[in-house]
Amino acid sequence: MTPDVVFVRHGETDWNASGRLQGQTDIPLNARGRDQADAVGRALGPALPDAAGRVFVASPLSRATETMRRMRAAMGLDADGFTTDARLKELSFGRWEGSTLAEARLRDPKAMRARDADRWSFRPEEGESYADLEARVGEAVAALPGPAVIVAHGGVARVLLATLGGVARDKVSDIAIRQGRALVFGTGGWRWI
Repeated sequence: MTPDVVFVRHGETDWNASGRLQGQTDIPLNARGRDQADAVGRALGPALPDAAGRVFVASPLSRATETMRRMRAAMGLDADGFTTDARLKELSFGRWEGSTLAEARLRDPKAMRARDADRWSFRPEEGESYADLEARVGEAVAALPGPAVIVAHGGVARVLLATLGGVARDKVSDIAIRQGRALVFGTGGWRWI
C-alpha cells in the first residue's frame, strides 16, 4: 500500500519566470521562490500535525533542497532533517534545456509535433519521457517507509498525479503545478493545500 504523500514543487527560479525548461540544470531559487517556500511551510505546519513523524525527502537539485530547508524551518522543524533522492530529479529535457517551448518549437518543429501528439511517451533528444520519469519516481515512492513529504519538480508532480492521484496520463499536462502550494495524495485521491 502506498503511504500518504504530500508533494511540494520547488519555489520559483528565474528560469521558471522566463518560461525556460530547466530539467536537470541546477538553477537556484529567486526571491519569489524563497518567499513561496516559506509560505508553503507556514501552510503545512498546521495542516500536518503528524509532520514530525513523516519522512521528508527532496530532489538533490538546489531549488528543491533550498525549498525543503526553508519550508521545514517555517514549519518549526530542523531545516536539515531530510534526505535527498536522485530519482526525484526533474525530467531531463535533453538538448531543449535552457530553451522556452517556443524556441524549441522553432528549432525542432517535427519533434514538437511528436510531443504534442503524445506528451507522456515523447522523449526529446538526449532527454527523458514522462514514462521514463514514472519508472524512477515509482521506485522512489515504493521505497518510502511511511507517510512522506516530497519536495521536487513539476514533472514529478505530474507523474504522482497519474500514479497516485488517478489522473489520466493524457490529461496531466493540463493541470497547472503551482509553486508555493502542496499537493496531498491519499486514499481519497488528491487535493491542494
